[in-house]
Amino acid sequence: MTKYLSELEIGETGVIAGFDTTRIDDQEFAADLEDRLLEIGFEEGLEAELLHVGPIGRDPLAVKVGTMTVALRKMEADAIKLGDKA
Repeated sequence: MTKYLSELEIGETGVIAGFDTTRIDDQEFAADLEDRLLEIGFEEGLEAELLHVGPIGRDPLAVKVGTMTVALRKMEADAIKLGDKA
């Protein structure tokens, strides 16, 4: 079963397994989302940990990827597929 970054609970981790931008309603925004995520360090195989979620609709999210902490919109996290740790 595929799990997405936006579905993690605070403190939970997962390994980035890829991207699925078809889950994004705004396809114009999603067109280059994978490239933008790769540019800021969301690479396959890295561990991601959910640190914090916003109080309204779990948006935005604070995520630790490798050694960096990044704030993402929930719709961006909806496109990041997670796998199990090796």
